[in-house]
Amino acid sequence: MMAGPSDPTAAPFDTERKLRELSFLHEFSKLLTTARNWDELMRTIVDRTTDALGVEVCSVYLVERDAARLRLAATNGLDRDQIGIVTLAVGEGLTGSAAQIGQPIASPDVRADPRFKWVPGFDQSQFVSMLSVPMPWNDSIIGVINVQATETRSFSPEEVEFLVTIGALLGGIVEKGRLQAEAEEQLETLTALDGARAELLAVVTHELRTPLAVVRAYLDLLADAAVDAANSSAPAPDPTLVEGWRGQAIGQVTRLDRLVDSILASVRGEGLAAGLARVPFDIARAVNDTINEMAPLLREHPLRRTGVWDALFGLGDEGRFRQVLEHLLENEVKYSPEGGSVSVGTFRAGGEIQVYVTDDGPGIPEPEWESVFEAYVRTAHRPRGSGIGLYAARRLMDAMGGRVWLESNGYGGSRFVVAVPEMRHTDATSAGPEAGVMSETGPEG
Repeated sequence: MMAGPSDPTAAPFDTERKLRELSFLHEFSKLLTTARNWDELMRTIVDRTTDALGVEVCSVYLVERDAARLRLAATNGLDRDQIGIVTLAVGEGLTGSAAQIGQPIASPDVRADPRFKWVPGFDQSQFVSMLSVPMPWNDSIIGVINVQATETRSFSPEEVEFLVTIGALLGGIVEKGRLQAEAEEQLETLTALDGARAELLAVVTHELRTPLAVVRAYLDLLADAAVDAANSSAPAPDPTLVEGWRGQAIGQVTRLDRLVDSILASVRGEGLAAGLARVPFDIARAVNDTINEMAPLLREHPLRRTGVWDALFGLGDEGRFRQVLEHLLENEVKYSPEGGSVSVGTFRAGGEIQVYVTDDGPGIPEPEWESVFEAYVRTAHRPRGSGIGLYAARRLMDAMGGRVWLESNGYGGSRFVVAVPEMRHTDATSAGPEAGVMSETGPEG
């Protein structure tokens, strides 16, 4: 029998209970202040409260910033996969009612309590007794802590008071922890955004160099034609050829305009892979068009072609694929020996369409095959450039579901290979016109 108010054993019993509770609260507060992150803080709360109250379940709901709903933040006896998913309106169920009135609410048997809000897929029928206590902070309620037991149980005034004390202790700690977690998340987002902007600016700025180099080459050709026209002893330049150079130069200027749009997109925080397509496109035509556009840069280097040049459809982003190929061709021209050849080949392998680019130079040593794709890396064998082009090439190919890598070319050098998935027969209807057949003559010069 419980001791009555006049029972001399009541005071020692009450004092012993208070000492145990104070000891627990002291230990609890130390554990809370040493939690390393938000998840550990919430686990500590529900686990220690379960032990202290002798119950099977403890859950914490936090009031959302709009103050209209509570969202499950932690639980140790129900489905943890529902954390962050389950919500209750303020005033809904025992939990929402405790948040609304700012007072504890107990139910010895929720099965017979009309105030209880059953959440399908989360609540379990074996937990019948429930105590909900608000978590105050300053003049507001920031959440509710619930405990549940499997037996029909009337929580004593001492147990209610103890959980109220825990709730009061948790209010400030949880709110400060939530503010810190939100601040860290915002900082992480801003850091990632700044990193994306810096990366995009570096990549897009680097991409400006290729069309500028092509425009410069066409201007050289136009200037040579003008000198020949001024020299009465030289034959007049072919007007059709000159007009073609002019058209190609204008095309590259248009491309520069598109790249400026890309820079503006980077300033808005869009990722490097933003807007990339994964659709069927004609690989042979894309390679052929890219070589034709790069003709002025390739004019001093004989072009060799091998492999299959028709009926090659791959899946990816044609514009970005050509962008990568342009950079690889420019790279080969840059490092090819004077008068040395540049080779391009296309073939099918392992469900992919692969395109390689190589030259007659010594290539890149095998130990450096991976490092050249890292940002801002220059090697002793490739000292020129910004060190961002190959990094961008890999990022773009990865984003469209393709690959780019270095391998031996079989002649003592190395070659770059780009690959995209080969178009399946089921994709044929979206592939557009039939694949074009690449010219065997190559660019003039």
